[in-house]
Amino acid sequence: MLQPKMVLCDLDGTLVDSVPDLTFCVDAMMEQLGRPAWGEAAVRTWVGNGVERLVCRALIGQLDGEPDPADYALAYPLFVALYAANTSTRSVLYPGVREGLEFLRTAGYPLGCVTNKAAQFTEPLLQQVGIRDYFGLVVSGDSLPRKKPDPMPLLHAARHFGVAPTDALMIGDSGTDVKAARAAGFGIICMSYGYNHGVDIREAQPDAVIDSLDELRGLVAAQA
Repeated sequence: MLQPKMVLCDLDGTLVDSVPDLTFCVDAMMEQLGRPAWGEAAVRTWVGNGVERLVCRALIGQLDGEPDPADYALAYPLFVALYAANTSTRSVLYPGVREGLEFLRTAGYPLGCVTNKAAQFTEPLLQQVGIRDYFGLVVSGDSLPRKKPDPMPLLHAARHFGVAPTDALMIGDSGTDVKAARAAGFGIICMSYGYNHGVDIREAQPDAVIDSLDELRGLVAAQA
């Protein structure tokens, strides 16, 4: 059984399926720009690196590359306005998330949420899906100078809770989370269902892969 002294959770693709709202906003943005909508299948492979990258990917229709700066300058504020009004209209907790968080809290673990989502969207989403109170710290994509896969947000959380990185565990869903955890010296468990640009998360070689956050009760011991 793992016995970390702190647990951090990613948000999108780990705790919350936010793709339905993100798809609505991407497609509405594209419509306002006079371009064809992409649909959920495409958007699901593009999310995970913040809304800036999502807007770029929607404009060019692929994962890597950069759009015309003038197109981005027009599109980004459209998306932000749409997403501010649709942060949790269609987004839902994954099955087992509430039970998993409740287990971790009851087991005595300090909990933090570390996401690449901008703070203006992170806090409302956590509140509206009813899990904000589980977290003693929330680090958003614009809270610090660097975001995942840089280890800075994870190390910041470890310092906040007074925990050594080697005693910390990250729960995520993507190669970005694995890279951040490895760079920070954290353990890393990934969800099988998340957003990893269409690639099986097992290829990133996390310490474990689980199908539900509630499965943590079989992997993580209660605090002594």
